Amino acid sequence: MNTVTLKRDGSILSDGKTVETDPLVCLSYQVDLNDDYILRSFFRMLEKHSLLAKLNVFFPSYMEQYLACPDDNCKTENIDHLELRKTVEMIGFPGQPRLEIYNSFQGISGAETCEIRSLQFDSLLDMPVKLGKLKHMVFGDKVDIFEFDTVFTLFEFIEGIAWELSFHVAPTECALRR
Repeated sequence: MNTVTLKRDGSILSDGKTVETDPLVCLSYQVDLNDDYILRSFFRMLEKHSLLAKLNVFFPSYMEQYLACPDDNCKTENIDHLELRKTVEMIGFPGQPRLEIYNSFQGISGAETCEIRSLQFDSLLDMPVKLGKLKHMVFGDKVDIFEFDTVFTLFEFIEGIAWELSFHVAPTECALRR
């Protein structure tokens, strides 16, 4: 599988070279993050590659909030880092069993996960971002949860963060009309 490395300054590297144009060809590539990658790096990537910002309708609102934030020291003491994880969950037994596969973007404090929805957007931008494991749950049994190493594609990475932020912030697209 082809791999892209995402750098702190928002650059995307493929085969050791900076992707200058057409980042869409990299959407199916496996993501690797530099050790110093932070959430601000994600928004820098969207600034450098405006085509990627068209992947989600909420990105213009996120970018507006990002640009209004201070240039540094946007951290919280409530979590150690942010982490993108995958979950494979078998649910619905007895009855109609089904399999759900989804990504989640959460805060990590020690060994505990926590929702980031209650944290201010400007307290997350300089928090480290890491790639987590795949969690496999069988019929909601919290005892038999298995964790595996996994990979994330660039598309999963972008959409996983965008999905969580869509609940975290209140973009204008979600405003109620009177």
